[in-house]
Amino acid sequence: MRNKTFTQPRMPAKKKAFGQHFLRKDSVVDNMIAKVAIDANTSVLEIGCGDGFLTSAILKQTPCKLLQIYEIDPQWADFVRNKLPDKRLSVKTEDVLKADLTAELEGKKPWVVLANLPYQITFPILFSFLKNKALFNEGVVMVQEEVAQKIVSTGGRTYGKTTLFLQHHFTWELMEKVEPQAFEPAPKVYSRLLYFKPKMQLTEIPDEENFWKFLKICFNTPRQMLRNNLRTSHYPWDKLPEATLKLRAQQMSFDDFLGIWDLFRAG
Repeated sequence: MRNKTFTQPRMPAKKKAFGQHFLRKDSVVDNMIAKVAIDANTSVLEIGCGDGFLTSAILKQTPCKLLQIYEIDPQWADFVRNKLPDKRLSVKTEDVLKADLTAELEGKKPWVVLANLPYQITFPILFSFLKNKALFNEGVVMVQEEVAQKIVSTGGRTYGKTTLFLQHHFTWELMEKVEPQAFEPAPKVYSRLLYFKPKMQLTEIPDEENFWKFLKICFNTPRQMLRNNLRTSHYPWDKLPEATLKLRAQQMSFDDFLGIWDLFRAG
């Protein structure tokens, strides 16, 4: 009778529709894990496990309570389940953007995020984190370099309402820039590790919902002067000093916008 042989699970094909670029650089993974604080009472969230390169490192290097993965591709989800039979590992074959994170993660918090995010849905995922930020202590995500620069920007071409909104809710820190050759297949752009931590004490914004709508108007045409963007709005823009009206929104700080907002609200 022949001895039974055991083989590694067969790797599925990568799918362009899911933006699958798998990380292959150990030092990048080490830096991600070293940046955050994880202990036996902390759960870790990963989004898109691929073939388990990051997943395996997390399980080896950290004493986490649970590693929860959302993987939309059922073939890769099954591959990682078979490759890494660890009782701490839970792989949900589910689109993270459709998941009820509060319901699914509340009982296992606090959470730390470690994830190589699909480029085409980076911002929707970050806004999902924002809506559920009470669940998270901190995290490190891999994003496209241009996206990382937009998030941490303080002015100029990449600066906008999204920048200010994300900076209002999170502290952000640029980590290392990652070359395309660190992935398989190599993307056409550079990537960046980005550290974040939710802000629980927020700057107070009176009538906040309308403030963000006002900000959208200010950035309607970012390279135009503030006067031109506000001219067609209902706001009393003519009350602003001429020097302010000549500014572009890309030249103004969050506090500048709050000052204008207070002036408009005062009537």
